[in-house]
Amino acid sequence: MSKSSPGLVYDPSGVFLPQRGLAPSDLDAVREPLLAARKEMLETDLSLWSSGGAVPAAKQPLDAGFHRLPERMLESYRKDRDKSELGRILRVAAKLREEVDRVVLLGIGGSYMGAKALMEACCDPYWNERSRAHRGMYPRLYFEGNNVDNDSSSALLDLLQSGPKDSVEGAWGLAVISKSGGTLETAIAFRQYLRALEQSVGGDKEKLARRVVPVTGTSGKLFDLSKAIGCPEIFEVPDGVGGRFSILSAVGLLPAALLGLDVLRLLEGAVQMNDRFASEAPGENPVLDYVAVCRQMEVLRGADTRVLSVWSKSLESTGLWYDQLLAESLGKHEQGALPLTVVNTRDLHSRAQQHQEGKRDKLFTNVILENWKWDPLPVGKSERNQDGLNDLADKTLPEVMRAAIQGTNEAYRLDGRPTADIRLPKADESSLGQFFQMMMLATVLEGRLIGINPYGQPGVEAYKKQMNAALGRK
Repeated sequence: MSKSSPGLVYDPSGVFLPQRGLAPSDLDAVREPLLAARKEMLETDLSLWSSGGAVPAAKQPLDAGFHRLPERMLESYRKDRDKSELGRILRVAAKLREEVDRVVLLGIGGSYMGAKALMEACCDPYWNERSRAHRGMYPRLYFEGNNVDNDSSSALLDLLQSGPKDSVEGAWGLAVISKSGGTLETAIAFRQYLRALEQSVGGDKEKLARRVVPVTGTSGKLFDLSKAIGCPEIFEVPDGVGGRFSILSAVGLLPAALLGLDVLRLLEGAVQMNDRFASEAPGENPVLDYVAVCRQMEVLRGADTRVLSVWSKSLESTGLWYDQLLAESLGKHEQGALPLTVVNTRDLHSRAQQHQEGKRDKLFTNVILENWKWDPLPVGKSERNQDGLNDLADKTLPEVMRAAIQGTNEAYRLDGRPTADIRLPKADESSLGQFFQMMMLATVLEGRLIGINPYGQPGVEAYKKQMNAALGRK
């Protein structure tokens, strides 16, 4: 079990069950292969990526750039704040939020999921409904370009056009994120929202250019379009960083900065996890231990459904971000566990029956917050005790949540349903940085362990090809 620390804790003790779970010796059996896979990541992969040399066919593509990206971003910022990418991100975000009260983020998959996870975890749950003053003058943030849903996009366009025309409260801008600019959903949305934004600024080309912030590759359709618009700043999706591994690049940092989040602490949390991954031994290393448990539960117990039970609504999009990471990285060659995010206690009233008494093909990993942002809310005493809750009057919602977690874990234990816990100090930038980096490292580590290249997405490319064919496009 990982030792307690001021940061993220991984505790797999609920997995050690007779017959249905694992024995400590089961984890010992995978210790040496795991250490070899870690060495491959820390030495071979990083060396090949950083040297720019020829990459063997078995390792292509090799998008290992995410691994040391947090260190590189922080080092560059500390050397030259103004010229560093992080300094540019903070400067552009500050300028845009002074000019607009709404920003629409256009992107799909890894181009938006990390930003949505950060917003939901770190911001007020009703952020977009709060006044500008209550939000500290930071903008509302909306997400589109991740689907081709006619009504959703039409409604947002209508909302954007409904504000006062001559004030910051009615002004809006675009952050468009796509490495190639060729992803159809995002490209279509950008065309539509760019047209609406041009109308909103009265055809003012300079204002239009200021209110569009692209994050893309150094070439491609979106890059060319951004140049044609005259965007003063174009941020880069780094080479060697795939979309689902890009949350700690400008892809996630720009939206986070727009919302006023502490991007330095986010990156520092990721660096902390990198250090632990590289130095800590099995039994103390959350990345190694997580992969060992997940892999052995799948191989020895047939648990090929991995349920991530998040015990806070604020972490739902964090779970969905991980669903995509795992599914696209390891769902290849007729392999790969099925990821499933549930939000508890909410989903105990829809999923618990199956999870408690259904097929024994699941490993449950709880994601638990040790501390809440708001003061504990008591149940409260009432003269109207028809609900019979006065015996709980002095209890608070965090106490009820702890009882629900304890009760669920105990029920699963009694029925031989293995569980593990990931405990986060709170839903903040540091904790999220640790979590995101842990899960990215773990996904690549498992891929190296089982001989699957965790990078690339051939299945998604096939869908794109067939979609274009159905539209009559070559």
